[in-house]
Amino acid sequence: MRDLNYQLKRLCFHNRDGSYSTQANREKILNLIANQLQELGYRRMGLRSLKPKHVDALVKRWGAEDLAVGTIKNRMNCLRWWAAKVNRSNVVARSNEFYGIPDRNLVSQLSKAQELSQESLSKIKDPYVKASLELQRAFGLRREEAIKFMPGFADKGDHLCLKASWTKGGRPREVPIRTRHQREVLDRVHELAKSGALIPATKNYIQQLRVYERQTSMAGLSKLHGLRHAYAQERYRELTGWNAPANGGPAAVHMDAEQKEKDHQARLTISRELGHSREQISVIYLSR
Repeated sequence: MRDLNYQLKRLCFHNRDGSYSTQANREKILNLIANQLQELGYRRMGLRSLKPKHVDALVKRWGAEDLAVGTIKNRMNCLRWWAAKVNRSNVVARSNEFYGIPDRNLVSQLSKAQELSQESLSKIKDPYVKASLELQRAFGLRREEAIKFMPGFADKGDHLCLKASWTKGGRPREVPIRTRHQREVLDRVHELAKSGALIPATKNYIQQLRVYERQTSMAGLSKLHGLRHAYAQERYRELTGWNAPANGGPAAVHMDAEQKEKDHQARLTISRELGHSREQISVIYLSR
């Protein structure tokens, strides 16, 4: 392992900011950045070697690779995290605009919802992974929440209570249990997990995450965040009586005052159930 890769790995180990998923993604991105700096000719770098010229070279490379704006912004966040941890925050400009990185368009023009077919689920051999996937679709859970899920704690009869240690940003939340299908999913999860989580006793979270990634990849499943989109659009239709704009429903500009109020209240509800603090984030799942 090259010196910079090793030092960044140690930096991540000693600074465990964010959820397990955030930590794992950050370490993966920083390892990629270290490799790319080496390929760009910057050798024998250490943690405190980062300079503006390195950032400029990376941004130029990423722009040439035609990466999604969101991908570049995630990498910039990791660069800023690295710089801050070694007291060199001034090396990376605070604004992405400084580097010519455009704002990400959060409004989804087309639906990104995904459904889980029985055929797809039948390809998942690990019962814990299968149960996690069902929870993601039935309740709009994030991947980490669905893996750490403990039915004995979460199931309150008419709603789920998600622990802060499971959720992004450490924000506990409640999700209603509304349908017979949701109850059937929960009954299967209870039977499998008993009083524990959807992680076998012989594994920890990271190990089970790797099983999840391997199993879903082998089953041809990808972009599974789309299961949350499907949940959000289903809830929107239930709360308003019409489809979300991302799914062919009316745009806000074509709604009357009564519809706009119902739309607003539905978005507030869905944002809370998905674990977001702002109504505006609902445009990612529903469009506007």
